[in-house]
Amino acid sequence: MSDEGRLVAGRYRLVELVGRGGMGAVWRAEDVQLARQVALKRLHTPPHLSAAEVTTLYERIRREARSAARITHPNVVVVHDVVDDDGQPCIVMEYVSAGTLGDALADGRTLAPAEAARVGLGVISAVRAAHAVGVLHRDIKPGNVLLGADGRVVLTDFGIAQTAGTSTLTQTGEMIGSIDFMAPERVRGLRPGPASDLWSLGATLYQAVEGHLPYRRDTAMETAYAVAVDPPRPMRQAGSLGPLVEALLSKDPADRPTAEQTEQALRAIGSEVRPTVVAAAAEGARQVAPEGTRQVVPAAAPKRARRPKRRVLVTTATVLAAAAAAATLATASHQAGRDGAETGPSSPSVSPSPLPAGHHLVRDAQLDAAFPVPDGWKKKKGSSDDEVTYADPTGLAGVTVGMVDPAGAHPVGHFKDIEANTKANYPTYRRLRMQETDFRGQPAVVWDFTFHGRARLFRAVDLGYGTAGGREYDIYLSAPAARWDRYRPVFDAVRDGFTAKRG
Repeated sequence: MSDEGRLVAGRYRLVELVGRGGMGAVWRAEDVQLARQVALKRLHTPPHLSAAEVTTLYERIRREARSAARITHPNVVVVHDVVDDDGQPCIVMEYVSAGTLGDALADGRTLAPAEAARVGLGVISAVRAAHAVGVLHRDIKPGNVLLGADGRVVLTDFGIAQTAGTSTLTQTGEMIGSIDFMAPERVRGLRPGPASDLWSLGATLYQAVEGHLPYRRDTAMETAYAVAVDPPRPMRQAGSLGPLVEALLSKDPADRPTAEQTEQALRAIGSEVRPTVVAAAAEGARQVAPEGTRQVVPAAAPKRARRPKRRVLVTTATVLAAAAAAATLATASHQAGRDGAETGPSSPSVSPSPLPAGHHLVRDAQLDAAFPVPDGWKKKKGSSDDEVTYADPTGLAGVTVGMVDPAGAHPVGHFKDIEANTKANYPTYRRLRMQETDFRGQPAVVWDFTFHGRARLFRAVDLGYGTAGGREYDIYLSAPAARWDRYRPVFDAVRDGFTAKRG
């Protein structure tokens, strides 16, 4: 090219054009003073712009340099200098020999969920560093994520970054950024905040695991409308990353996890890439690491929150008791009815279902109840007079039946009390739904939620219903979210086959 070999600002010799985007071209260049390779970004000036618009554009790229230079972090590209070239601003940055995540995802290619989580962890680390100094990126997308050969993940192109408290440098009605990765509040014309960058990360992770964009339509206007009002296309390949992506893509910024929670979740999900853990889990066996390796032990099967006997607000210590060791992120969306409009409680007139194949009936004298459990599931030690738990052979999934006597008029009060404490004390919690319903003619509530154990995301469903005798019974199942489709039928079987002498 004609610019090859040209000296910019008397110091940076252009060597090779390595990238071109909507705002400028990036060159690999040589810093002749320090004898090192750098990346030099030169601004494009569209010929149709007015003088005022050119001034705005030049200020935008200078802002990129100022914004990025405030961030010191290994996952953020280092800015060395800002110079002018024939009146046009140029940013001089560290040269990262890397392709982009966008390149890796070209032609519908995907990443495994654990690898996508590793990449996302690098991005969210950069985002946290940026937000800590008041900088919003506003254009997180695969094309702005560099993937180094050494495994380094670098967030670049703060060209439309915004520093908190500064003007947006846009005309009325103008939207800056890539519409596929633009948060709903920005599409609606509202002021972006840190949660807007989190939404863009969610869209990026969605494409990474699914191979297509969550809201892409035939036109930009249709895509913008879908971003603002439509749910994302269902995920088929996200695995344990799915609940986090769903949470990040929440329409309401307040419903999205924080950057810190997102980082914790990605770290936990990424840890599942260790083969000694994944292989054992896939076989439903106990996790035993080969001799000489460090074993990564998953959290024990999470236990349901125990109910107060007399409608007293539960203490923190009794909320999600087995999840107390899991102080990482809750990663799921507030998507009501994800498994259908109803949990599927039996209708009031329907008798308990026949014993399903592969299950056996257990009777508990303390609970005055009987219910089926899968063959091979064992009663756990620590079961008490008012609840009993049966766990599967891996110890990762369990079903608990509990009883409150006496109880209030409607179990939703207990559930909401417990949820209030859970929200206040456990950032690992995220509600999927809490739905009032009925069960065999009695008032009932269904509660779905997720939380993180030490090594993985768990999902839980809890049905509570009142009885004519004044008791409340609760049927609860928790299991790894990645295998929810396998374990959810256990809850259905226990619920449908449940009988109580005084119910």
